[in-house]
Amino acid sequence: MEIIVSKRLSKVDIEKRMAFTSKSLNCFPALSGNEHMVDFDVRDECGHVWKFRIYTRKSNNKYRKPVLTKGWREFVCRKELSIDDKVEFYMDKQEADGSVEYRVTVRKAVKVFGAVFAHKPFSGEVSNDIV
Repeated sequence: MEIIVSKRLSKVDIEKRMAFTSKSLNCFPALSGNEHMVDFDVRDECGHVWKFRIYTRKSNNKYRKPVLTKGWREFVCRKELSIDDKVEFYMDKQEADGSVEYRVTVRKAVKVFGAVFAHKPFSGEVSNDIV
């Protein structure tokens, strides 16, 4: 599996949407024609499948500024993510048929006196509460 996005989460990532670099965009499902959004499935470390939407600016701007919108806030709430937690997206290409599966892992921030000391793997338990 190949890491395509690794990000330490900010306040905006937690409260609204997760932005990532344009150069990672080509690793996600292709936007067709003049489309500026595409939906795709991602499997987490527990095997749960999440449905996300990548959205980009509508203009033909060189910098498209991709963000995860649909499904992202539910993921954040269910996983009880916080500022400084880390998410990593992986792309797994199947050799036999060329299909692609996307995966996401969460690493919770370990803080000592308010500073991030390390990141530990997420236990995998999902909250049923949606904020």
